[in-house]
Amino acid sequence: MIYILEDDDNIRKLVSYALSREGYEVRGFSEPKSFYHGMDEALPELILLDIMLPGEDGLSILKKIRKNIRTEDVPVIMLTAKSSEYDKANGLDLGADDYIAKPFGIVELTSRVRAVLRRSGRTKKEPEDEYHVGKLYVNPDKHVIQVDNEDISLSYKEYCLLMALLEAKGNVVHREELLTKVWGEFYGESRTLDVHIRKLRVKLGDEAGKYIQTVKGIGYKIEAC
Repeated sequence: MIYILEDDDNIRKLVSYALSREGYEVRGFSEPKSFYHGMDEALPELILLDIMLPGEDGLSILKKIRKNIRTEDVPVIMLTAKSSEYDKANGLDLGADDYIAKPFGIVELTSRVRAVLRRSGRTKKEPEDEYHVGKLYVNPDKHVIQVDNEDISLSYKEYCLLMALLEAKGNVVHREELLTKVWGEFYGESRTLDVHIRKLRVKLGDEAGKYIQTVKGIGYKIEAC
């Protein structure tokens, strides 16, 4: 079970839906009081905790979680609109296991959730699929990206974009879906997608870069030429 304490209804519902589709059981809370009641009833495997909340801020809640012997080992990922290094460091110093600044992409969120759960050893999910597309090989569990057996280094957004295409298994992924998955609900300039696609193609090389195909007016897909 994953708990999410987030007062923004749209974000809470979006995250709950996305994680449910990944096979996780999710319980959402809009304010601290109901969250504390939920913690009394049953402990989750992971908590997604917003910082800006009505009545009590997330950092204060994190302190209580870490001071309580019953909850001190429950993994916590902080969610916040703040992106300063101070806020990030403060949350991590107080015992957060990870930190995601809004707006975030769904691929990034689910990847972070899997990583924290894997490190904590609290849940055992089936290994993710390995992907073979022509000379391209990707192992998400080991975070290995290779072209013709040569390791490829990608930025986090480039990796999330590649995974979103691979998970579609050759089907076309619409531009809006890619933007939402990788950059979040409020992704701004759509040119961002084209720029990252171009960079990704370059890093994959002359042959494997061509596997990422443009479907004019719709989006992108990946398959061996």
